[in-house]
Amino acid sequence: MREGPGHPPAEHPEPPRRPSGSLEAEVLAVLRAARTKLTPGQVRERLDARQRGELAYSTVVTIMSRLHDKGLLARERAGRGFAYTPVDDASLAAGQMNRALDGGADHDAVLTRFVSGLSGRDARLLRQLLDAGEGGG
Repeated sequence: MREGPGHPPAEHPEPPRRPSGSLEAEVLAVLRAARTKLTPGQVRERLDARQRGELAYSTVVTIMSRLHDKGLLARERAGRGFAYTPVDDASLAAGQMNRALDGGADHDAVLTRFVSGLSGRDARLLRQLLDAGEGGG
């Protein structure tokens, strides 16, 4: 094996690459376990404690930004950066429903199909929520 520029020394082999999406899953697991807001630096420290080798801070920031863009993380200002928390399942589902309504070519048809597929129990709950919303707002 050759050494030099472009060729790592034999005694320091490259760590195996993670499967696609596994780092995102690890970041989400760290945030869920924390049960509090974490900065990318705090997530990086916890990831490094779980594994051999260190991740670059910029890698963790990129992963967390992508998860935020996908709607999986909420964030708020923390100094010059952000602190992140995982989005709860109900908020994720509501966001998906909103995107489906907003992205549908025929908004009325999408909403009609959704409502027509509700169980009797869910339809009653939706009616109660709509009635409460009209009275309160």
